[in-house]
Amino acid sequence: MENNEKRGKLSASFIMGAVALAFLAIGYQTALFVHRATQLHILAAKEAPDTVYIIERVVDTPDSDSQTVRYEQRRDAPHSQPVRKVREQAQPRRYESFRFNPNTATVEELKRLGFSQKQAEAIDHYRGKGGRFRRKEDFAKSFVVADSVYQRLEAFIDIPLIDLNRADSAAFDSLPGIGGYFAAKIISYREELGGYSYPEQLMDLWHFDREKFDALKGLITLTPPRPYPLWTLPEEELKKHPYIRDAAHGVVLFRENHPREQLSVEGLGKAGVLPSEDAVRLAKCLIEQP
Repeated sequence: MENNEKRGKLSASFIMGAVALAFLAIGYQTALFVHRATQLHILAAKEAPDTVYIIERVVDTPDSDSQTVRYEQRRDAPHSQPVRKVREQAQPRRYESFRFNPNTATVEELKRLGFSQKQAEAIDHYRGKGGRFRRKEDFAKSFVVADSVYQRLEAFIDIPLIDLNRADSAAFDSLPGIGGYFAAKIISYREELGGYSYPEQLMDLWHFDREKFDALKGLITLTPPRPYPLWTLPEEELKKHPYIRDAAHGVVLFRENHPREQLSVEGLGKAGVLPSEDAVRLAKCLIEQP
């Protein structure tokens, strides 16, 4: 008996809740309908003013001492702020397409590209928290960048590559998997080499493996260095080059005992002045002609 009473109470509570939920849903849908109908009415009457003034004018009647009263409507009253807001939101968003760097474009420039104020501010907030778009694909993954927008802007995205021979440690530190330690090593090794001749020289660094290189090879570029003056540098300077070091004295003897036309990195390797591995690596570098 007690269980039946509980079931009855639960059933009544469930029914009351369902009815309340149904009324809530109907009320919500009604509110949406009224809101949309109001918007459509405002847009349909966009040429009409919100207020019409009736002005009384007294006009002299020609050839008579009497006067005539005329009533005129003035229809130049400005629209209210809510009405202007509805009409502005309904207007198609205008956008431009121009080259831009998503890491540095201002909020106003992002709006010109077609982003709303909130979307542009969201991108700016992400950057302000230290976020960075390293590749075009990173920008596409942003939650405010729709696929259609990215497809339109992809050709205009310009994210500068980091130049191995010109960038500072802060720029290297921003690369994935680098950090302060490798950033410092990249710069010090660049000084020893006299400038990187090809990007793969980064893998000469201790623990800088192929996986680390592949992760950033699409983010870097290289301005050719000045040709290394192999045939004119004194022995002490030659010792600083990582591919020469202990062979510096042998290089000096080789160039002193061979005519100019026979001076080559290949010749250093054949003569045993340089180990074969170092000779191969040095041959890939930009070397000044003898």
